[in-house]
Amino acid sequence: MAAKQTKDAAFSRRLLALAEIYDAGSRSDAARNGGVGLQTIRDWVRRSNTWGPDGLKDCKASGRPSRLKDEHRRALIQMVEEGPNPAMHGVVRWRLTNVAQCALLGTWVLISRN
Repeated sequence: MAAKQTKDAAFSRRLLALAEIYDAGSRSDAARNGGVGLQTIRDWVRRSNTWGPDGLKDCKASGRPSRLKDEHRRALIQMVEEGPNPAMHGVVRWRLTNVAQCALLGTWVLISRN
């Protein structure tokens, strides 16, 4: 895929930086053109060699798994969208601490204040 054909600016920048290397340029020049350091160029070369051009695309980081199950998330969204019942919840509008307290009483997960 040519760098001109993509709408992903970061992917295009990585392709152009590696093109500099493949056109007998130095890695220093590629790093300067790509606006990154030599270590990053090295990482891009390894990713490109391992997975081809697709290895230069951004991947979604896996991160920490959510503490809320999907059913709890849907219940929480519904509760916030419906708003509080003053007689039942004791408040007229939701604040984060109120929602967290309801989640705790619903035995979902422990949500710290921080």
